[in-house]
Amino acid sequence: MSVHYRACNLCEASCGLEITVTDNVIIGVRGDAADPISQGYVCPKGVAMQDLHNDPDRLKHPMRRTAAGWQQIGWGQALDEVAASLLRTKDKYGPNSIGFYLGNPITHGWGPILLIPQLLKALGTRQRYSAASVDQQPQHLLSYLLFGSPLLFPVPDIDRTDFLLVVGGNPVVSNGSIMTAPNIKKRLDRMRARGGRLVVVDPRRTPTARIADDHLPIRPGTDLYLLAAMVQVLFADGLVRPGRAAEYVDGIDAIETMVVGFTPAAVAPITGIDADHIRSLAHDFAAAPRAAIYARLGVCQTEYGTSAYWLIHVLNILTGRLDEVGGWMFAQPAFDLPFIGAKTTDLVGYDRWRSRIGNVPEVAAEFPSSVLAEEILTPGTDQIRAMVLVAGNPVLSVPGGHRMDEALADLEFCVSIDYYLNESNRHADIILPPTAVLERDEFDVVFPAVSVRNHVRWGPRVLQPAPDTKSDAEILTEILHRVDAAQLGPRRARALHAARRRFLPRGLVDAALRSGPWGVRSKAKLTLKKIKQHPHGLDLGPLQSVLPKRLMTKGKRITLNHPVIMADWPRVLAGFAVATTSRSADDLLLIGRRHLRSNNSWMHNSPRLVGGTNRCTLLMHPDDAARRHVAEDDMVVITTNVGSVEAPVEISDEMMPGVVSLPHGWGHGTRAGVGWRHAAATAGVSVNDITDASRFDPVSGNAAVTALPVAVVKAT
Repeated sequence: MSVHYRACNLCEASCGLEITVTDNVIIGVRGDAADPISQGYVCPKGVAMQDLHNDPDRLKHPMRRTAAGWQQIGWGQALDEVAASLLRTKDKYGPNSIGFYLGNPITHGWGPILLIPQLLKALGTRQRYSAASVDQQPQHLLSYLLFGSPLLFPVPDIDRTDFLLVVGGNPVVSNGSIMTAPNIKKRLDRMRARGGRLVVVDPRRTPTARIADDHLPIRPGTDLYLLAAMVQVLFADGLVRPGRAAEYVDGIDAIETMVVGFTPAAVAPITGIDADHIRSLAHDFAAAPRAAIYARLGVCQTEYGTSAYWLIHVLNILTGRLDEVGGWMFAQPAFDLPFIGAKTTDLVGYDRWRSRIGNVPEVAAEFPSSVLAEEILTPGTDQIRAMVLVAGNPVLSVPGGHRMDEALADLEFCVSIDYYLNESNRHADIILPPTAVLERDEFDVVFPAVSVRNHVRWGPRVLQPAPDTKSDAEILTEILHRVDAAQLGPRRARALHAARRRFLPRGLVDAALRSGPWGVRSKAKLTLKKIKQHPHGLDLGPLQSVLPKRLMTKGKRITLNHPVIMADWPRVLAGFAVATTSRSADDLLLIGRRHLRSNNSWMHNSPRLVGGTNRCTLLMHPDDAARRHVAEDDMVVITTNVGSVEAPVEISDEMMPGVVSLPHGWGHGTRAGVGWRHAAATAGVSVNDITDASRFDPVSGNAAVTALPVAVVKAT
């Protein structure tokens, strides 16, 4: 028997795990009590890692789709066919005929993060899409516009704050999204125990709202108006005090005229929040000694997502919270992803090129996933004819799921790097399954950059991989080698391949650690070798003030009235002018939700993660249910402008009247040919079968899947 320590990779919290193994079989998983960040906490997902490893439906060998069904093939043949097919597509249609879709699991592995940019460059394509444009692209864009890097995110200094305002987020369930905060409920409890205050603005009384001091239900899609009204109050009542930020922030004075019409009285009937509550919220936030605002999906997933999230920055800056203890601060990751990404990739930029469909600007070298289906189906120059799917399932994850399903079936070639045969890669020609995460070494290069406390961990391999298997890093390296050989010649390709195998990913990570903020020129003197000597990880201390030094903008200044925001503001004002203040009792707005135990589509094949309260139901307020003569567990038809689905009703007064909620990531049993049996047996429905791909924020391209008008009737 042996005991191993490493971080869970199933959500952003990245909790430390203690894993007990006998004869290469996991016999126990629990939280690592000695982990300096998670301190023994682990949610049900972490405990279920052994289920995912032992899953009999997990693919372990390359598979090719044939007329007779899926057939196992060897690695050499599979990799040769993939490279040849991609190059054949490029030669026939041009480099932009190859598209990439990247699912969120890639952020948990160092291989894809470091190697996918190289494969994109080798193929010469700009057709990059990911799950980011479904929920977080406004945050990437604003980090670039204001701070100079799309990966430089401020996060609440939650362990030292006195007032946390949560808008459109549910960190108790997500354990912090773009905010790595293991056991965040305990952190919030500690804040309240020391006299702090938690306020949640959300249409639903979420698990986070249940523990809050105040919950303010808001009409979905109107967060922008609430935030603008709070800014208006700050100026009108003389509460603008940016503090030290005034030394490096430009454009503060310009903000006052932008929000002059957004008075609490004007926005109250639109948001559903009383004007006095809006005014007192602004005053209380400004008066708190240490305060921060945290916002996520409810703010980002609207047609005004960029401007709405910009107001989060404005409020934190105007009240002196940016880069201050207990406020909105920046992590200093040992692997400095924001800096490395800015200096070594094409991620730093905006509107350098536009999508063929919709004329939408790229953000950090990505197009919005909402246009991907039409980019595949619409003939013309740069039409996508081949796709590379990496740990992604866009049929369930991207708006307009039926159209995406149709698009993937229309491709001339598709390869998927994935564990499972899912709703998307059932259309693939070849599936390349990587080793399971516990069968390979890992180093988290992403989430320490958004952690509420500086830390670093090494994730050693726990289990020996089976013979004739490859990690995701090895798969990508081998495809790259074959592409290089065809385009650069065998001699140069061999040299590049040898260099990659020597240097990636360990050599690059070690070099980055040595030169980073905690590297050999610091007191910590971190190297990869030194980190490996600490199996529980290293606590690098609380967040520290780093501005303006850490800014990557010209002159190390923050332009708060950025031209991109200013150009969008007339659209905001026009929307405000026509925002509805009256609603029929028959009107319903749809919002999403995620579950603590299975917050993404690929986790539904674990029996212990699916069941109980973790179900695919339509949450509905009792008054809305009574009006429609609907009882608990009745089947209802939910209809939007693009389609209908059926789901059982769960009646709950946690929902704001006039608002209903379907969870994200379900719908496994609605399409033939998938390979995950338990997920298909507990199928639910995909909310993206009724979301509208044409609804998105035109500035960032982020999907506008919240506040979707729906009709709900009892099924017959």
